[in-house]
Amino acid sequence: MATETIIASANGMATPDPPSQVRVQLSTRHPDISLPENPGPILVNTNLRRYALSTLVNTLLQSEKPIPFEFLINGTFLRTSLDEYLTANGISAETTLAVEYVRAIIPPLYLASFEHDDWVSAVDVLSETSPAGKWAGSAGARMLGQERILSGSYDGLLRVWSMSSEVLVTSPSAGSGGHTSSIKAAKYISPSHVASAGLDRTIRLWKYSEDSEASNASLSPQIELYGHKASIDSLAVHQPSSRILSASADHSLGLWSTRKSDAPAAPTSLLPSATSRSSKRRKTGTSTSTPQRGPLSVLKSHTAPVSDTIFAPNDHTVAYSTSWDHSLKTWDLPTSTCVDTRSTSHSLLSLTALPSLSLLVAGTSARHITLIDPRASATTVSAMTLRGHTNAVVSLAADPESNYGLVSGSHDGTCRVWDVRSSRSEKEGRVGESLYVVERESLKGEGKRLVEKA
Repeated sequence: MATETIIASANGMATPDPPSQVRVQLSTRHPDISLPENPGPILVNTNLRRYALSTLVNTLLQSEKPIPFEFLINGTFLRTSLDEYLTANGISAETTLAVEYVRAIIPPLYLASFEHDDWVSAVDVLSETSPAGKWAGSAGARMLGQERILSGSYDGLLRVWSMSSEVLVTSPSAGSGGHTSSIKAAKYISPSHVASAGLDRTIRLWKYSEDSEASNASLSPQIELYGHKASIDSLAVHQPSSRILSASADHSLGLWSTRKSDAPAAPTSLLPSATSRSSKRRKTGTSTSTPQRGPLSVLKSHTAPVSDTIFAPNDHTVAYSTSWDHSLKTWDLPTSTCVDTRSTSHSLLSLTALPSLSLLVAGTSARHITLIDPRASATTVSAMTLRGHTNAVVSLAADPESNYGLVSGSHDGTCRVWDVRSSRSEKEGRVGESLYVVERESLKGEGKRLVEKA
C-alpha cells in the first residue's frame, strides 16, 4: 500500500506550507479504535500537542463522537508539543516518530457518599474485577451496579453497603462475637466470606449472606485468629490457597489459614481469658463461642511496625512487606524466610503491585510514592518516583483495568490517579506526575486535571 501523506496544523486543518513538520506513524493496541486502513507515515506540524493529535486521530477514525486520546512515544505520554519533545530528546525532525494512541483516562466522577459515625479505616469492593470476584468466577461475580462495598471503622464495626449507599448489614458488637476495638483492615475473601482485623490484635473471619432481593443480609463470626501482640494494620488474602497475611505493629507478619481444620491451636497466652486475668481494666470476653485458632507461622525480621503486606501477584508462596523501618522485604512463605531486603530513606506505609511491569509500589512518609523492582537482577532500589502528595501516602490500589494505573490516598486529604507512563526524566531518575486529584471536600467529585491540557 502506498504511503499516504497528510499535512496537519495545530488546529487539525490542512495547510499548504507549514513551517516545520515531522512524520509520525500512528498505531494502537486496541482493535476497537484502530484506523480502518494504515495511512502510513503522516506529515504533521511540529507545534502539535495532545489535543490537536487527538483531533487528527478522530478525523481519521471518522468518529461520530470525539474520543479523547493520549499519545505515547517510547512508552511515555506526550506532555509537550512535538517540537519540544524532539528538542528535549535530541531527535531529528527527519525521523519518523512511532506514536501509540490510547484512550485518555476520564476524570473520576462522584457517585455517592457512605456516611459512618467514626473514622473509616478500611474499604474493599466485591465486583467483577476485584480479586474476590475473579476468584469466584461467574458463580459469585457482581454485575455493574450490583457491587458490594465492605467498610471497617474505628467504631469496631464492619458494614456492607450497596451502591446506593444503603447499609445491608452491620457486624455484631463485641458482646456477640465482634471486634472489641477499632477495625484497621477488612477484605473480601469470597462473595460469602470476609476477613477483618484491628486494634484488638485479632483477625476475625465472617460468613456473609444475603437473599436475592438484598433485603435480608447477615454477617456471622466463624473463626477468631490469635497470634499478634499489637495492632493488626493490614491484611492480604488469597482465596485459592486459603491463606491470609497480616501486618502488625508488633514488627511481625502472620500467615494464617482460613480453614478451621488446617489452623493450629491459638496461643493460650494471647487468648481473651489470659488477657482478662492479667488486666482487669480490659474486658475482651464475648458471649459467643467462636472457634479460636493460631497462625501457621509468624515472620520476624522487621525492626519497626509492619505497615502493609501483599502476596506476590503470580506466586502465592511469596510475600512482600513494608515497614516503618524503611525497608521492603521479600518472604518465602513455605520456609518462613526473609530472602531479600530493599532499604529506602523513608518509612514505607502502603504497598501494592503492578504485575505486568514487575514493579512494587510503596507509599512513603516523605509524601512520595516509590516504584521498586523486587527482582534480584534490579540494579537500583527505586525505578521511578511519583510526586504530588503533600503528606504521607497511606493507601494504594492498582487499576484492575490498566497495567499502568493506580490510585493513592494520603493524609493530605486527597486521592490521586496515576499512570506511570505520565513521567519525565530528572537528575534523580524517572519522576511521575498524577493525572487527577480528587479532594475530600469536592461534593461533585470532579477530578482536577494536573497535567497540561494540550
